[in-house]
Amino acid sequence: MVPILLVLLLAVVLFGAGFAVEVLWWIALAVLVVWLLGFVMRGTAAGGGRSRWYRW
Repeated sequence: MVPILLVLLLAVVLFGAGFAVEVLWWIALAVLVVWLLGFVMRGTAAGGGRSRWYRW
C-alpha cells in the first residue's frame, strides 16, 4: 500500500510542478512583451529619445 501511495504522491507533485513551470513560462512571456514595448516606445517619451522608460 505504501509504494502505491508514494507513486501517487510523486505523480501529484510532478503534475503540480509541470503546471507551475507552464505558468512561469506565460509570466516570462508577458514580461518580455512589456519590456519590448517599453524599449520600442522609449523614443517617443517626453524629453527626447534618450530618456528611460523605467527607473532602475
